[in-house]
Amino acid sequence: MNDKPKTNTLRIRSIDVLRAVTMVLMIWVNDFWTLEGIPGWLEHMPAQADGMGFSDVIFPAFLVIVGLSIPFALDKRMESQSSWEVVAHILLRSLALILMGFFHVNLENMYADAMIIPKYVWQILLTVAFFLIWNDYRPTGWAKRKILMAQGIGLALLLGLAIIYRGGDAEQVIGLRTYWWGILGLIGWAYLYAALVYWLFNGRLVAMIVAWVFFLAFHLANFAGYLDFLEPIHLGVWMPDRGTGVALVLGGVVASSVYKRLAQEAYGQFIGVLIVMSSLMLLYGWLTRPAFELSKIRATPAWIGYCTAITLSAYALIYYLVDIRKWDGWYRWIKPAGRSTLTTYLVPYIYYAVWSIWAIHLPLAVRTGAVGLVKSLLFALLIVAITGLLNRWKIRLKI
Repeated sequence: MNDKPKTNTLRIRSIDVLRAVTMVLMIWVNDFWTLEGIPGWLEHMPAQADGMGFSDVIFPAFLVIVGLSIPFALDKRMESQSSWEVVAHILLRSLALILMGFFHVNLENMYADAMIIPKYVWQILLTVAFFLIWNDYRPTGWAKRKILMAQGIGLALLLGLAIIYRGGDAEQVIGLRTYWWGILGLIGWAYLYAALVYWLFNGRLVAMIVAWVFFLAFHLANFAGYLDFLEPIHLGVWMPDRGTGVALVLGGVVASSVYKRLAQEAYGQFIGVLIVMSSLMLLYGWLTRPAFELSKIRATPAWIGYCTAITLSAYALIYYLVDIRKWDGWYRWIKPAGRSTLTTYLVPYIYYAVWSIWAIHLPLAVRTGAVGLVKSLLFALLIVAITGLLNRWKIRLKI
């Protein structure tokens, strides 16, 4: 059997499949807050625990997948666009994610009693503003003037929501503030650094490996306290999470860079490379755990190592099944989550808000134990189906 998939494509199908599976799992675990009596190993481990639950693997897996996509997305742009256009795209994409994450974090810290509109109405309007600003209008056939008008309405809505926002508590009511960057914001920061590194060194494999090792070392040194002297220049702002996200993303960048290097060779070697990378990161996690423990909340080095290893191992399996054996018929059921990931992520914000406004409460029996887990899985699949419907209506975020 020929083990070389087609190389004249800008996308590797297995990356989309892995992204879709991860996105479904993310929506699933994000719905656990509605459940009772589910196994502890499925949830996030407490901050001080030396351990990792299933939920602790999902977000870092997504960051590795962001890295897997960067070489294919940026190569096309670097071939057809000028350097400043590529950098502008990286900056604008990062800014969009950081901005969305910033608003979501403030949503979590809202003081609803001081708001002039209900919290969940603000949440719905915020999501609508995101869609108006960052929707992919190309399939709509709209004239440029109409697109600019829609985006202008979205920006005005976003500004209005920022003005009326009230956070804090009864003792101190405040406006928008930076707490942490949120899921989308952390993705934005990690993408910014990794994409700029890839652009700066033109995606050269050796440079990507060196950059990955550097950021792993940077994170380790920072976590060990060796870089505390940099605190006066606000390390936490220009390098969120001690460089955790960048290290995870660059792991994916290195994997895809190897894939490109093997473009004219047997692709069976790529699975071997993924297994070697996974083994090395598993060893890294094992070696660093005794000194710094294993924790997602504290973003320890061992957490980076184990999560990178798990993600690359899962990717090796999906790559074999999808790109080599061509077993991907099942993927069509979750395809929107792999191709319209940001849309899939944002739809639940409207869903939860509407249910809260209508005060809908499912029976406890439906939200408990194994039945509850099935309920949350069905919810995740429903969100994917809604995303697919929105795509047919030409509603799909693209940044």
